[in-house]
Amino acid sequence: MNTQFYLNLKPHEFKRRFGVKIQTFQEMVNAIEQFRLEHPKDRRGRHTLLTLPEQVLVALEYWREYRTYFHIGTNWGVSESTICRIVADIESTLMKTGKFRIPGKKALIQDSGYPEIVVMDVTETAIERPKKKQKKCYSGKKKNHTLKIQLVIDQESKQIICADFGQGHCHDFSLFKKSKIHFHPQTDSLQDSGYQGIKDYHLNSYVPKKKPKKGNLSVLEKDYNQALAHQRIVIEHVNRSLKIFRILSSRYRNRRRRYGLRCNLLSAIYNYELTLRSESENFL
Repeated sequence: MNTQFYLNLKPHEFKRRFGVKIQTFQEMVNAIEQFRLEHPKDRRGRHTLLTLPEQVLVALEYWREYRTYFHIGTNWGVSESTICRIVADIESTLMKTGKFRIPGKKALIQDSGYPEIVVMDVTETAIERPKKKQKKCYSGKKKNHTLKIQLVIDQESKQIICADFGQGHCHDFSLFKKSKIHFHPQTDSLQDSGYQGIKDYHLNSYVPKKKPKKGNLSVLEKDYNQALAHQRIVIEHVNRSLKIFRILSSRYRNRRRRYGLRCNLLSAIYNYELTLRSESENFL
């Protein structure tokens, strides 16, 4: 493969091809290089023919297009087992560098710098039908076997603060309680109707008004729901930005135990790209 051809693509073409900006790609390569220099290890066996930039491109291509290891291997002239090892190594090393991590739950309760308004929502990724314990993964809402990811974002900066994971059978509110997330008392949290009862855990929480049985919502309640939906729409945009990587939007074929790592990594990459965008806007 002509790697230089990819690097010479126009910025918007590189973004369409690999899902990230070329500056993000370069930062990923630099972070892995620095980490391997600081943490050398005995690499026995046959080394891959692909250079480090090519390995990062392979991982990005896998996340972006989610083709099989065999098809990607035929493009790069290596075996599918080599592609599998490359993707796993790049993912693990990027997490170890510490440069691609989301803030985490502690950022929600710190004394200073806590977000004023957070938005929380759950999105789902379809998976192949499990051989065992199928009911735990079956989502009645999606009518499919799924894995859930709960995102908490800062409404102002659109940064992903933390993410938690569950199986398709787990209700959104149950996932929230299981995640043990706590918000700062001064933080306002916005959720959808799946979080009924959250006020018992956080007073400054806002959920849509549900239509009463055999009744109708008042005009004021409808206006409230519309205003809340307008404030919450930002998290739908975040979900869309993550799901340009087809590994999250297509049927997930890999082992489920690595799903959380990949979601966290892609969330951190999304946050890094937001930082690049804000720096460019400040420069202009």
